[in-house]
Amino acid sequence: MENLALALRASAGAVAALGASAADIAAIGDTELLRAQAEISTHRRHLDTYAAWVAGEIARRSRYELGYAGLAQRKGFVSPEALIQSVSKTTRAEAAKFVQVGSLMTESALDESSGQTHADPASGPASGPDSSGSNATWHRAIAVAVAAGDLSVDAAESIRRGLGAIDDAVTPAQLRAASELLVAEARTLDVDQLFRRARAVRDGLDADGIARRQKERHDARSLRMWQQDDGMYRGSFLLDPENGRFLASTIDQVLSPRRGGPRFVDRAAQADAEALLQDARSSEQIAADALIDIVRVAVDADPGTMFGKRRPAVRVIVTEEALHARSGRGQIEGHPDPVSFETVERYLCDTGAVPIKFDDDGQCVNVGRVQRLFTERQRTGMAVRDGGCRFPGCDRPPASCEAHHIDQWQRDGGKTNIADGVLLCRRHHLLLHNNHWQVTRDGGTYWLRPPRSIDPAQELLPMPRRSPLLDELLERNRAS
Repeated sequence: MENLALALRASAGAVAALGASAADIAAIGDTELLRAQAEISTHRRHLDTYAAWVAGEIARRSRYELGYAGLAQRKGFVSPEALIQSVSKTTRAEAAKFVQVGSLMTESALDESSGQTHADPASGPASGPDSSGSNATWHRAIAVAVAAGDLSVDAAESIRRGLGAIDDAVTPAQLRAASELLVAEARTLDVDQLFRRARAVRDGLDADGIARRQKERHDARSLRMWQQDDGMYRGSFLLDPENGRFLASTIDQVLSPRRGGPRFVDRAAQADAEALLQDARSSEQIAADALIDIVRVAVDADPGTMFGKRRPAVRVIVTEEALHARSGRGQIEGHPDPVSFETVERYLCDTGAVPIKFDDDGQCVNVGRVQRLFTERQRTGMAVRDGGCRFPGCDRPPASCEAHHIDQWQRDGGKTNIADGVLLCRRHHLLLHNNHWQVTRDGGTYWLRPPRSIDPAQELLPMPRRSPLLDELLERNRAS
Protein backbone atom coordinates (compact mmCIF):
# COMPACT_ATOMS: atom_id res chain seq x y z
CA MET A 1 0.00 0.00 0.00
CA GLU A 2 1.39 3.38 -0.96
CA ASN A 3 2.31 5.63 1.97
CA LEU A 4 -0.46 8.22 1.96
CA ALA A 5 1.62 10.88 3.75
CA LEU A 6 4.29 10.69 1.04
CA ALA A 7 1.64 10.73 -1.68
CA LEU A 8 0.05 13.81 -0.11
CA ARG A 9 3.38 15.66 -0.05
CA ALA A 10 4.03 14.71 -3.68
CA SER A 11 0.58 15.83 -4.88
CA ALA A 12 0.87 19.07 -2.88
CA GLY A 13 4.19 19.78 -4.60
CA ALA A 14 2.71 19.09 -8.04
CA VAL A 15 -0.17 21.50 -7.39
CA ALA A 16 2.10 24.19 -5.91
CA ALA A 17 4.35 23.98 -8.98
CA LEU A 18 1.47 25.20 -11.14
CA GLY A 19 2.07 28.76 -9.96
CA ALA A 20 0.35 31.21 -7.69
CA SER A 21 -1.92 33.30 -9.90
CA ALA A 22 -4.49 33.18 -12.69
CA ALA A 23 -1.77 34.47 -15.04
CA ASP A 24 0.41 31.43 -14.26
CA ILE A 25 -2.44 29.10 -15.12
CA ALA A 26 -3.29 31.05 -18.28
CA ALA A 27 0.26 30.45 -19.54
CA ILE A 28 -0.13 26.67 -19.41
CA GLY A 29 -0.78 24.73 -22.63
CA ASP A 30 -3.87 22.55 -23.17
CA THR A 31 -2.17 19.24 -22.31
CA GLU A 32 -0.55 20.66 -19.18
CA LEU A 33 -3.84 22.29 -18.14
CA LEU A 34 -5.66 18.96 -18.22
CA ARG A 35 -2.77 17.33 -16.36
CA ALA A 36 -3.05 20.09 -13.76
CA GLN A 37 -6.73 19.30 -13.28
CA ALA A 38 -5.85 15.63 -12.71
CA GLU A 39 -3.12 16.57 -10.20
CA ILE A 40 -5.53 18.78 -8.27
CA SER A 41 -8.07 15.94 -8.16
CA THR A 42 -5.40 13.56 -6.87
CA HIS A 43 -4.37 16.01 -4.15
CA ARG A 44 -7.99 16.59 -3.14
CA ARG A 45 -8.53 12.84 -2.93
CA HIS A 46 -5.58 12.51 -0.54
CA LEU A 47 -6.80 15.43 1.60
CA ASP A 48 -10.31 13.99 1.70
CA THR A 49 -8.92 10.71 2.99
CA TYR A 50 -7.43 12.55 5.97
CA ALA A 51 -10.70 14.47 6.41
CA ALA A 52 -12.62 11.18 6.51
CA TRP A 53 -10.23 9.69 9.06
CA VAL A 54 -10.60 12.73 11.32
CA ALA A 55 -14.40 12.83 10.89
CA GLY A 56 -14.64 9.12 11.68
CA GLU A 57 -12.63 9.58 14.86
CA ILE A 58 -14.71 12.62 15.89
CA ALA A 59 -17.83 10.47 15.38
CA ARG A 60 -16.32 7.62 17.41
CA ARG A 61 -15.52 9.99 20.29
CA SER A 62 -19.04 11.42 20.05
CA ARG A 63 -20.93 8.11 19.91
CA TYR A 64 -24.35 7.90 21.51
CA GLU A 65 -23.44 5.76 24.53
CA LEU A 66 -20.96 8.40 25.78
CA GLY A 67 -23.82 10.86 26.31
CA TYR A 68 -22.71 14.31 27.47
CA ALA A 69 -19.15 13.02 27.86
CA GLY A 70 -18.93 12.64 24.07
CA LEU A 71 -16.72 15.06 22.17
CA ALA A 72 -19.52 16.79 20.20
CA GLN A 73 -21.78 17.30 23.24
CA ARG A 74 -18.87 18.53 25.38
CA LYS A 75 -18.24 21.18 22.73
CA GLY A 76 -21.93 22.16 22.74
CA PHE A 77 -23.06 20.40 19.55
CA VAL A 78 -25.89 17.90 19.16
CA SER A 79 -23.98 15.66 16.71
CA PRO A 80 -20.53 15.09 15.23
CA GLU A 81 -21.86 16.38 11.88
CA ALA A 82 -22.81 19.70 13.49
CA LEU A 83 -19.38 19.96 15.16
CA ILE A 84 -17.53 19.24 11.89
CA GLN A 85 -19.74 21.67 10.00
CA SER A 86 -18.90 24.42 12.50
CA VAL A 87 -15.15 23.77 12.46
CA SER A 88 -14.90 23.26 8.67
CA LYS A 89 -17.39 25.96 7.66
CA THR A 90 -18.92 23.48 5.24
CA THR A 91 -22.42 22.20 4.51
CA ARG A 92 -24.27 19.70 6.68
CA ALA A 93 -24.38 17.26 3.75
CA GLU A 94 -20.61 17.50 3.27
CA ALA A 95 -19.99 16.90 6.98
CA ALA A 96 -22.37 13.92 6.98
CA LYS A 97 -20.56 12.41 3.98
CA PHE A 98 -17.19 12.51 5.77
CA VAL A 99 -18.73 11.08 8.95
CA GLN A 100 -20.33 8.20 7.06
CA VAL A 101 -17.20 7.25 5.09
CA GLY A 102 -14.86 8.01 8.00
CA SER A 103 -16.92 5.77 10.29
CA LEU A 104 -16.59 2.90 7.81
CA MET A 105 -12.81 3.39 7.76
CA THR A 106 -12.49 3.76 11.53
CA GLU A 107 -14.62 0.70 12.24
CA SER A 108 -12.70 -1.37 9.70
CA ALA A 109 -9.34 -0.30 11.16
CA LEU A 110 -10.46 -1.01 14.75
CA ASP A 111 -11.77 -4.47 13.82
CA GLU A 112 -8.51 -5.28 12.02
CA SER A 113 -6.26 -4.03 14.84
CA SER A 114 -8.24 -5.93 17.48
CA GLY A 115 -8.05 -9.16 15.50
CA GLN A 116 -11.82 -9.53 15.82
CA THR A 117 -13.24 -12.55 14.04
CA HIS A 118 -16.53 -12.51 12.26
CA ALA A 119 -19.18 -15.09 11.65
CA ASP A 120 -19.05 -17.33 8.61
CA PRO A 121 -20.16 -14.99 5.77
CA ALA A 122 -22.25 -17.72 4.22
CA SER A 123 -24.39 -18.10 7.32
CA GLY A 124 -26.90 -15.70 8.75
CA PRO A 125 -28.24 -12.40 7.46
CA ALA A 126 -26.12 -9.45 6.46
CA SER A 127 -25.81 -6.26 8.36
CA GLY A 128 -27.28 -3.74 5.94
CA PRO A 129 -25.19 -0.95 4.41
CA ASP A 130 -26.43 1.52 7.00
CA SER A 131 -25.60 -0.72 9.93
CA SER A 132 -22.77 0.21 12.27
CA GLY A 133 -22.49 -3.27 13.80
CA SER A 134 -19.12 -5.02 13.75
CA ASN A 135 -20.47 -7.73 11.44
CA ALA A 136 -20.89 -5.17 8.66
CA THR A 137 -17.64 -6.33 7.00
CA TRP A 138 -19.04 -5.69 3.52
CA HIS A 139 -17.41 -2.24 3.51
CA ARG A 140 -13.84 -3.46 4.16
CA ALA A 141 -12.84 -3.12 0.48
CA ILE A 142 -14.22 0.44 0.39
CA ALA A 143 -12.35 1.47 3.56
CA VAL A 144 -9.06 -0.03 2.33
CA ALA A 145 -9.36 1.67 -1.08
CA VAL A 146 -10.04 5.08 0.46
CA ALA A 147 -7.21 4.68 2.98
CA ALA A 148 -4.83 3.81 0.14
CA GLY A 149 -5.87 6.90 -1.80
CA ASP A 150 -7.22 4.75 -4.64
CA LEU A 151 -10.89 5.66 -4.05
CA SER A 152 -12.22 9.15 -3.40
CA VAL A 153 -14.50 9.87 -0.47
CA ASP A 154 -17.22 10.92 -2.93
CA ALA A 155 -16.90 7.59 -4.77
CA ALA A 156 -17.03 5.67 -1.47
CA GLU A 157 -20.18 7.53 -0.46
CA SER A 158 -21.72 6.79 -3.87
CA ILE A 159 -21.15 3.06 -3.32
CA ARG A 160 -22.55 3.23 0.22
CA ARG A 161 -25.66 5.19 -0.81
CA GLY A 162 -26.09 3.27 -4.05
CA LEU A 163 -26.26 -0.08 -2.33
CA GLY A 164 -28.81 1.46 0.06
CA ALA A 165 -31.04 -0.65 2.29
CA ILE A 166 -30.80 -4.31 1.27
CA ASP A 167 -33.00 -7.14 2.48
CA ASP A 168 -31.67 -9.46 5.18
CA ALA A 169 -31.78 -12.34 2.70
CA VAL A 170 -28.61 -10.94 1.09
CA THR A 171 -25.58 -12.53 2.76
CA PRO A 172 -22.46 -10.67 3.99
CA ALA A 173 -20.44 -12.58 1.39
CA GLN A 174 -22.66 -11.22 -1.42
CA LEU A 175 -22.39 -7.68 -0.07
CA ARG A 176 -18.64 -7.97 0.26
CA ALA A 177 -18.31 -9.24 -3.31
CA ALA A 178 -20.54 -6.40 -4.52
CA SER A 179 -18.45 -3.73 -2.77
CA GLU A 180 -15.21 -5.24 -4.13
CA LEU A 181 -16.69 -5.22 -7.65
CA LEU A 182 -17.77 -1.59 -7.35
CA VAL A 183 -14.37 -0.51 -5.97
CA ALA A 184 -12.70 -2.11 -8.99
CA GLU A 185 -15.13 -0.49 -11.45
CA ALA A 186 -14.75 2.93 -9.80
CA ARG A 187 -11.51 3.47 -11.73
CA THR A 188 -13.42 3.96 -14.98
CA LEU A 189 -16.60 5.64 -13.67
CA ASP A 190 -17.33 9.11 -12.37
CA VAL A 191 -19.20 9.54 -9.09
CA ASP A 192 -22.67 9.80 -10.66
CA GLN A 193 -22.09 6.78 -12.90
CA LEU A 194 -20.77 4.82 -9.90
CA PHE A 195 -23.90 5.61 -7.90
CA ARG A 196 -26.14 4.36 -10.74
CA ARG A 197 -23.97 1.26 -11.11
CA ALA A 198 -24.24 0.57 -7.36
CA ARG A 199 -28.02 0.86 -7.64
CA ALA A 200 -28.01 -1.66 -10.49
CA VAL A 201 -25.87 -4.05 -8.42
CA ARG A 202 -28.24 -3.62 -5.48
CA ASP A 203 -31.26 -4.45 -7.64
CA GLY A 204 -29.47 -7.55 -8.92
CA LEU A 205 -28.78 -8.73 -5.36
CA ASP A 206 -32.16 -7.80 -3.96
CA ALA A 207 -34.64 -8.29 -6.82
CA ASP A 208 -37.41 -9.05 -4.33
CA GLY A 209 -37.02 -5.58 -2.88
CA ILE A 210 -37.73 -3.74 -6.17
CA ALA A 211 -41.49 -3.59 -5.63
CA ARG A 212 -41.00 -2.59 -1.98
CA ARG A 213 -38.63 0.26 -2.86
CA GLN A 214 -40.92 1.37 -5.67
CA LYS A 215 -43.85 1.51 -3.25
CA GLU A 216 -41.77 3.45 -0.72
CA ARG A 217 -40.92 6.07 -3.34
CA HIS A 218 -44.55 6.25 -4.46
CA ASP A 219 -45.76 6.62 -0.86
CA ALA A 220 -43.29 9.46 -0.33
CA ARG A 221 -44.90 11.61 -3.06
CA SER A 222 -46.17 15.01 -1.99
CA LEU A 223 -47.22 18.43 -3.22
CA ARG A 224 -47.43 21.55 -1.07
CA MET A 225 -48.64 24.97 -2.09
CA TRP A 226 -49.09 28.18 -0.13
CA GLN A 227 -49.73 31.88 -0.65
CA GLN A 228 -47.03 34.41 0.20
CA ASP A 229 -47.65 37.83 1.75
CA ASP A 230 -47.21 39.46 -1.66
CA GLY A 231 -50.02 37.33 -3.12
CA MET A 232 -47.74 35.02 -5.12
CA TYR A 233 -48.18 31.27 -4.76
CA ARG A 234 -45.23 29.09 -3.96
CA GLY A 235 -45.03 25.30 -3.82
CA SER A 236 -42.85 22.22 -3.73
CA PHE A 237 -43.39 18.67 -4.86
CA LEU A 238 -41.76 15.27 -4.59
CA LEU A 239 -42.65 12.65 -7.23
CA ASP A 240 -41.79 8.99 -7.68
CA PRO A 241 -39.75 8.08 -10.82
CA GLU A 242 -42.78 7.02 -12.86
CA ASN A 243 -44.79 10.22 -12.38
CA GLY A 244 -41.73 12.44 -12.15
CA ARG A 245 -40.46 11.18 -15.47
CA PHE A 246 -43.85 11.81 -17.06
CA LEU A 247 -43.87 15.43 -15.85
CA ALA A 248 -40.22 15.92 -16.86
CA SER A 249 -40.83 14.53 -20.37
CA THR A 250 -43.83 16.83 -20.77
CA ILE A 251 -41.85 19.95 -19.81
CA ASP A 252 -38.89 18.74 -21.91
CA GLN A 253 -41.19 18.48 -24.91
CA VAL A 254 -42.45 22.02 -24.37
CA LEU A 255 -38.92 23.44 -23.97
CA SER A 256 -37.16 21.10 -26.40
CA PRO A 257 -35.86 23.80 -28.83
CA ARG A 258 -34.35 25.76 -25.92
CA ARG A 259 -32.76 22.73 -24.28
CA GLY A 260 -31.00 21.49 -27.39
CA GLY A 261 -33.62 18.89 -28.27
CA PRO A 262 -34.05 17.34 -31.71
CA ARG A 263 -34.22 19.70 -34.67
CA PHE A 264 -37.47 19.73 -36.62
CA VAL A 265 -37.79 18.70 -40.26
CA ASP A 266 -41.47 19.61 -40.56
CA ARG A 267 -41.76 23.30 -41.52
CA ALA A 268 -44.67 24.02 -39.21
CA ALA A 269 -42.86 22.44 -36.27
CA GLN A 270 -39.72 24.35 -37.22
CA ALA A 271 -41.66 27.62 -37.19
CA ASP A 272 -43.06 26.80 -33.73
CA ALA A 273 -39.56 26.03 -32.49
CA GLU A 274 -38.24 29.33 -33.84
CA ALA A 275 -41.09 31.19 -32.14
CA LEU A 276 -40.21 29.55 -28.84
CA LEU A 277 -36.54 30.48 -29.23
CA GLN A 278 -37.54 34.11 -29.84
CA ASP A 279 -40.03 34.14 -26.94
CA ALA A 280 -39.19 36.91 -24.45
CA ARG A 281 -40.18 34.75 -21.48
CA SER A 282 -37.53 32.82 -19.56
CA SER A 283 -37.54 29.02 -19.79
CA GLU A 284 -38.77 28.88 -16.18
CA GLN A 285 -41.69 31.18 -17.04
CA ILE A 286 -42.60 29.12 -20.10
CA ALA A 287 -42.49 25.93 -18.01
CA ALA A 288 -44.76 27.49 -15.38
CA ASP A 289 -47.22 28.73 -18.02
CA ALA A 290 -47.20 25.32 -19.71
CA LEU A 291 -48.02 23.58 -16.43
CA ILE A 292 -51.00 25.87 -15.84
CA ASP A 293 -52.17 25.41 -19.45
CA ILE A 294 -52.01 21.64 -18.99
CA VAL A 295 -54.11 21.86 -15.83
CA ARG A 296 -56.65 24.14 -17.55
CA VAL A 297 -56.96 21.81 -20.52
CA ALA A 298 -57.24 18.80 -18.24
CA VAL A 299 -60.12 20.39 -16.38
CA ASP A 300 -62.03 21.19 -19.57
CA ALA A 301 -61.03 18.57 -22.12
CA ASP A 302 -62.52 15.20 -22.94
CA PRO A 303 -60.24 12.22 -22.34
CA GLY A 304 -57.81 11.66 -25.21
CA THR A 305 -57.92 15.22 -26.60
CA MET A 306 -55.55 16.83 -24.13
CA PHE A 307 -52.32 16.73 -26.15
CA GLY A 308 -53.58 16.48 -29.71
CA LYS A 309 -51.65 14.09 -31.95
CA ARG A 310 -48.56 13.76 -29.81
CA ARG A 311 -49.22 12.94 -26.18
CA PRO A 312 -46.13 12.96 -23.93
CA ALA A 313 -45.51 9.34 -23.01
CA VAL A 314 -43.64 7.33 -20.42
CA ARG A 315 -42.46 4.10 -22.04
CA VAL A 316 -41.94 0.97 -19.98
CA ILE A 317 -39.46 -1.59 -21.31
CA VAL A 318 -39.92 -5.28 -20.52
CA THR A 319 -38.53 -8.53 -21.95
CA GLU A 320 -40.73 -11.04 -23.77
CA GLU A 321 -39.61 -13.66 -21.26
CA ALA A 322 -40.99 -11.59 -18.37
CA LEU A 323 -44.26 -11.07 -20.24
CA HIS A 324 -44.74 -14.81 -20.75
CA ALA A 325 -43.80 -15.60 -17.16
CA ARG A 326 -45.95 -12.70 -15.90
CA SER A 327 -43.22 -11.91 -13.39
CA GLY A 328 -39.90 -10.14 -13.20
CA ARG A 329 -39.31 -6.47 -13.72
CA GLY A 330 -39.41 -3.67 -16.26
CA GLN A 331 -37.75 -0.30 -16.66
CA ILE A 332 -38.99 3.22 -17.32
CA GLU A 333 -37.26 4.59 -20.41
CA GLY A 334 -34.81 7.30 -19.39
CA HIS A 335 -34.72 6.28 -15.70
CA PRO A 336 -32.21 3.81 -14.19
CA ASP A 337 -34.44 2.28 -11.49
CA PRO A 338 -36.46 -0.87 -12.31
CA VAL A 339 -40.24 -1.12 -11.79
CA SER A 340 -42.33 -4.07 -10.62
CA PHE A 341 -44.22 -6.31 -13.03
CA GLU A 342 -47.48 -4.92 -11.60
CA THR A 343 -46.48 -1.52 -13.03
CA VAL A 344 -45.64 -3.16 -16.37
CA GLU A 345 -49.09 -4.76 -16.51
CA ARG A 346 -50.77 -1.44 -15.72
CA TYR A 347 -48.97 0.21 -18.66
CA LEU A 348 -49.85 -2.69 -20.97
CA CYS A 349 -53.50 -2.24 -19.97
CA ASP A 350 -53.35 1.47 -20.83
CA THR A 351 -51.19 1.53 -23.96
CA GLY A 352 -50.76 -2.04 -25.20
CA ALA A 353 -47.45 -3.58 -26.24
CA VAL A 354 -45.16 -2.63 -29.13
CA PRO A 355 -42.92 -5.68 -29.74
CA ILE A 356 -39.30 -4.95 -30.70
CA LYS A 357 -37.04 -7.93 -31.38
CA PHE A 358 -33.29 -7.82 -30.69
CA ASP A 359 -30.58 -10.13 -31.96
CA ASP A 360 -27.56 -11.32 -29.95
CA ASP A 361 -25.73 -8.06 -30.70
CA GLY A 362 -28.59 -5.94 -29.36
CA GLN A 363 -29.76 -4.80 -32.82
CA CYS A 364 -33.31 -4.68 -34.17
CA VAL A 365 -35.50 -3.74 -37.21
CA ASN A 366 -33.83 -2.50 -40.46
CA VAL A 367 -35.29 -0.66 -43.46
CA GLY A 368 -32.16 -0.24 -45.65
CA ARG A 369 -32.07 2.73 -48.05
CA VAL A 370 -35.81 2.88 -48.68
CA GLN A 371 -36.04 6.21 -46.87
CA ARG A 372 -33.74 9.00 -45.67
CA LEU A 373 -34.96 9.49 -42.09
CA PHE A 374 -35.36 6.98 -39.28
CA THR A 375 -39.00 6.08 -38.64
CA GLU A 376 -40.78 6.60 -35.33
CA ARG A 377 -40.77 2.82 -34.82
CA GLN A 378 -37.01 2.69 -35.43
CA ARG A 379 -36.41 5.58 -33.02
CA THR A 380 -38.38 3.66 -30.40
CA GLY A 381 -36.15 0.64 -30.96
CA MET A 382 -33.02 2.80 -30.76
CA ALA A 383 -34.30 4.38 -27.56
CA VAL A 384 -34.68 0.94 -25.98
CA ARG A 385 -31.28 -0.19 -27.28
CA ASP A 386 -29.23 2.93 -26.44
CA GLY A 387 -31.05 4.28 -23.38
CA GLY A 388 -30.16 7.86 -24.36
CA CYS A 389 -27.21 9.74 -25.86
CA ARG A 390 -24.29 7.34 -26.41
CA PHE A 391 -21.60 10.02 -26.35
CA PRO A 392 -19.23 9.07 -23.48
CA GLY A 393 -20.28 10.71 -20.22
CA CYS A 394 -23.56 12.18 -21.53
CA ASP A 395 -26.75 11.47 -19.57
CA ARG A 396 -29.40 12.99 -21.87
CA PRO A 397 -32.50 10.73 -22.17
CA PRO A 398 -33.88 9.38 -25.48
CA ALA A 399 -36.47 12.19 -25.72
CA SER A 400 -33.62 14.73 -26.04
CA CYS A 401 -31.76 12.80 -28.76
CA GLU A 402 -31.51 12.69 -32.53
CA ALA A 403 -30.75 9.64 -34.69
CA HIS A 404 -27.25 9.87 -36.18
CA HIS A 405 -26.26 7.96 -39.34
CA ILE A 406 -22.85 6.36 -38.83
CA ASP A 407 -22.34 6.50 -42.59
CA GLN A 408 -23.84 9.72 -43.92
CA TRP A 409 -26.81 9.21 -46.24
CA GLN A 410 -25.67 11.55 -49.03
CA ARG A 411 -21.86 11.39 -48.74
CA ASP A 412 -21.30 7.72 -47.84
CA GLY A 413 -24.45 6.04 -49.17
CA GLY A 414 -25.33 5.13 -45.61
CA LYS A 415 -28.34 2.96 -44.84
CA THR A 416 -31.22 3.88 -42.56
CA ASN A 417 -30.78 0.72 -40.51
CA ILE A 418 -30.98 0.76 -36.75
CA ALA A 419 -27.59 -0.96 -36.55
CA ASP A 420 -26.09 1.91 -38.59
CA GLY A 421 -27.48 4.64 -36.35
CA VAL A 422 -26.99 5.79 -32.76
CA LEU A 423 -28.83 8.23 -30.54
CA LEU A 424 -27.01 11.48 -29.79
CA CYS A 425 -28.26 14.58 -28.03
CA ARG A 426 -28.35 17.66 -30.24
CA ARG A 427 -25.16 19.15 -28.75
CA HIS A 428 -23.10 16.01 -29.34
CA HIS A 429 -24.72 15.41 -32.75
CA LEU A 430 -23.59 18.86 -33.85
CA LEU A 431 -20.16 18.25 -32.29
CA LEU A 432 -19.67 15.12 -34.41
CA HIS A 433 -20.55 16.86 -37.65
CA ASN A 434 -18.83 20.20 -36.97
CA ASN A 435 -15.61 18.89 -35.38
CA HIS A 436 -15.23 15.71 -37.48
CA TRP A 437 -15.64 13.06 -34.81
CA GLN A 438 -16.57 9.63 -36.21
CA VAL A 439 -18.60 6.69 -34.95
CA THR A 440 -17.61 3.14 -35.91
CA ARG A 441 -19.32 -0.17 -35.22
CA ASP A 442 -18.16 -3.70 -34.55
CA GLY A 443 -21.27 -5.90 -34.33
CA GLY A 444 -23.31 -4.41 -31.53
CA THR A 445 -20.40 -2.40 -30.08
CA TYR A 446 -19.94 1.27 -31.00
CA TRP A 447 -16.75 3.31 -30.78
CA LEU A 448 -16.02 7.04 -31.06
CA ARG A 449 -12.92 8.23 -32.93
CA PRO A 450 -11.87 11.78 -31.98
CA PRO A 451 -10.32 14.11 -34.60
CA ARG A 452 -6.53 14.43 -34.71
CA SER A 453 -6.82 17.97 -33.33
CA ILE A 454 -8.16 16.46 -30.08
CA ASP A 455 -6.12 13.24 -29.98
CA PRO A 456 -3.27 12.82 -32.49
CA ALA A 457 -3.38 9.05 -31.90
CA GLN A 458 -7.17 9.01 -32.45
CA GLU A 459 -7.61 6.36 -29.77
CA LEU A 460 -11.10 4.84 -29.94
CA LEU A 461 -13.46 5.64 -27.06
CA PRO A 462 -16.22 3.18 -26.10
CA MET A 463 -19.82 4.32 -26.51
CA PRO A 464 -21.70 2.13 -24.01
CA ARG A 465 -25.47 1.94 -24.08
CA ARG A 466 -27.44 2.94 -20.99
CA SER A 467 -30.09 0.22 -21.10
CA PRO A 468 -29.64 -2.11 -18.09
CA LEU A 469 -32.60 -4.31 -18.96
CA LEU A 470 -31.30 -5.03 -22.47
CA ASP A 471 -27.79 -5.72 -21.10
CA GLU A 472 -29.29 -8.18 -18.63
CA LEU A 473 -31.26 -9.95 -21.38
CA LEU A 474 -28.25 -10.27 -23.69
CA GLU A 475 -26.03 -11.51 -20.85
CA ARG A 476 -28.63 -14.15 -19.95
CA ASN A 477 -28.87 -15.26 -23.60
CA ARG A 478 -25.07 -15.62 -23.85
CA ALA A 479 -24.99 -17.71 -20.67
CA SER A 480 -27.75 -20.09 -21.84
